[in-house]
Amino acid sequence: MNERVLTVEDLRVELPVPAGTLRAVQGVSFHVDRGETLCIVGESGCGKTLTALAVMNLLPARARRAARRMELEGRELRGLSERAMANVRGNRMAMIFQEPMTSLNPAYTIGNQLEEALLRHRRMPRARARERAVYLLDRVGVRPAASRLKQYPHQLSGGLRQRVMIAMALMCSPALILADEPTTALDVTIQAQILNLLAELQREFAMGLVLITHDLGVVARIATRVVVMYAGQVAEAGTAAAVFAAPAHPYTRGLLACIPVPGRTRRGDHLGTIPGLVPSLVGEMRGCHFASRCPHVAPVCRRVEVPLEETIGGERWVRCVRHAEIEPAPRQERQATA
Repeated sequence: MNERVLTVEDLRVELPVPAGTLRAVQGVSFHVDRGETLCIVGESGCGKTLTALAVMNLLPARARRAARRMELEGRELRGLSERAMANVRGNRMAMIFQEPMTSLNPAYTIGNQLEEALLRHRRMPRARARERAVYLLDRVGVRPAASRLKQYPHQLSGGLRQRVMIAMALMCSPALILADEPTTALDVTIQAQILNLLAELQREFAMGLVLITHDLGVVARIATRVVVMYAGQVAEAGTAAAVFAAPAHPYTRGLLACIPVPGRTRRGDHLGTIPGLVPSLVGEMRGCHFASRCPHVAPVCRRVEVPLEETIGGERWVRCVRHAEIEPAPRQERQATA
């Protein structure tokens, strides 16, 4: 049995706004094992980033976080003081933020920022911390590593800054890394290099990895399991193989239909779309959150609260009262990442 690194059950995040209460994350549950890659996917605004920030306890000051369970390596995180949580962040779990251009402090050298984690958490002599920094910079492809330590963030390209962020996250050999769309601000060739690097480092350091993304092509390449979020809830979850082979939720099918299929989609063909807009998460919502955009909606979908149910076989969970009635997705949709 794999070692469980992170367990999150019934996570909720609420933020007060002028119009009422924004229920940004509503009952999200998932787990991550050592050496596993969990991808959280969905449209912008579905709650992916706030889910990761809630785990790290880095939410905005007025946000309210609640969960039935939130454990890192068997240690409950919910009741930890800020001081205790600061000892966990950067040590046993670390986060790679979305924007490498602004995630590093412009007033400090790369070396200062890399060494800080070991000096803070391990009380390591600066010379040994510097050796570790040089090793990891070289490992992530920032060369010549020793001379880079003296540089400031503005002297590096976006791709190199993101590699520095990865090296920083690895300084204390954490059990878990949360990567929030780490390739969004980079060009396509650099994106592929960063993703390959993350996958390689995860295998080398035997970490759990939570990758937040909206790119299903990325998910197909590196995910062990997938959580599909929509409007603050988990719409579908399961192994990557099961979800891509036969997506059960209409929203997952809609996302896959938007992707061109290599060898099948011809120039000029129309890609799939999901009509409508994501509903407001301010105030109470009744029924299925996807009902206003779903091609299979029925009256029952708008009346009852839809639970996340385990499907036959135990490989997937889906939040849809009609998933058993809907015909399997067309083959070309399921092979969007072939």
